Amino acid sequence: MEVLAQERLLTGLDHARLSSLLFKPRFAASLPAGLAETARELLDFARVVDATQVDPDIVTMRSRVIVERPGIGEINLCLVYPSEADPDSGCISVLTPLGLSLLGARVGQVITWTGPDQREHSAKVLRMVYQPESAGDYAV
Repeated sequence: MEVLAQERLLTGLDHARLSSLLFKPRFAASLPAGLAETARELLDFARVVDATQVDPDIVTMRSRVIVERPGIGEINLCLVYPSEADPDSGCISVLTPLGLSLLGARVGQVITWTGPDQREHSAKVLRMVYQPESAGDYAV
């Protein structure tokens, strides 16, 4: 699963919360094969910044973005923690291949992920609808 093709930027709070989830053995064991390792790699290699310093075009936790999928069109997504996921309403868990591809991505970037069908999928991050840090919501 290739999600580290480009440098990722994460806020310190997002990094800490995701690390906390991934280092709970029972939780990590419940993830699909390889996903926990991919998430740990993302956390290990990401550049971590204070929430007040994150660029407004970076996808952070609880950001809402519009992505465009080839042949499908525009989709409104919100990046959330696993307990908040609701794919039918566009709330995508960060601990899915799509979610990991979105985390730390920049508006204008093309993201790729391997779907449940074992095929590679892609989408372009078109625009940011809401980023908590840009709105001054540093603790969400």
